[in-house]
Amino acid sequence: MGIAVTGAGQAGNLDVCVLVAAKLASISLLECHRRQLRPSGVISVKGTPIVEKIYPPLEGRKPEARILVVGGIHGDEYASVSVVFKWMKILDSHHSGLFHWYFAPLLNPDGLLRRKSQRMNANGVDLNRNFPTPNWLAKTRHYWVKKTGRNPRRYPGIAPLSEPESQWLAATIHRFRPDAIVAVHAPHGIVDYDGPPEAPRRLGYLNRNLMGTYPGSLGNYAGVQLGIPVITLELPSAGSMPTSAQLRRLWVDLVRWLRLNVPRTPKQLNRHAGPS
Repeated sequence: MGIAVTGAGQAGNLDVCVLVAAKLASISLLECHRRQLRPSGVISVKGTPIVEKIYPPLEGRKPEARILVVGGIHGDEYASVSVVFKWMKILDSHHSGLFHWYFAPLLNPDGLLRRKSQRMNANGVDLNRNFPTPNWLAKTRHYWVKKTGRNPRRYPGIAPLSEPESQWLAATIHRFRPDAIVAVHAPHGIVDYDGPPEAPRRLGYLNRNLMGTYPGSLGNYAGVQLGIPVITLELPSAGSMPTSAQLRRLWVDLVRWLRLNVPRTPKQLNRHAGPS
């Protein structure tokens, strides 16, 4: 059954899976429908539902941690969306209750689903520069003007959380209180990391290479400011999928690292602040 959402702005009655399957060769309509995604209740600038899937704790088993997985923050990074769908497929068959998972496979539907996909959302904002961090206006403007030469692909927006997509993710972090966040990107081919504890040295075929923090980035907001470990998996290609073996090895290594490094503790949950 598809995701039919009524009253969704310009979208009206909308099956997100039809749009995703038409755009991504690696995700068929049937496969998307089988993931049984649900609308989050929030829509993008153009009225497309931001969809989610939650794998809750199993009855009688206390999960070791809460893990939030986000794909498609940048709309032109196709593989970041597809990989998250493939991981949901694994969990649909093998959810053991080890973790309480929250998946958002496509944060930026407008960027992906336009005829020529783009990094930014429909307002031309780089969502990964739109999260609240200290001295946001001065630092994001300095970075955008001085470091990127006003590159439109890096435009941070007019204010922190000015976009419905970034607002939703910040609110979800505040509400779900993840013990770790996994963000899938492309195409640098590395493992990046922000926050405690020590970064993973290697996950699957990706080696650690810390890129540093940027004003307004998710890693800066959640990892540095809120103290939530943020693992950023930069796939080697935005348009080509990893092999099945690479995909599974990446997943196995990620789950193992989370199990060993991100225990769920009341102290960690209590220090999470809400969006500012």
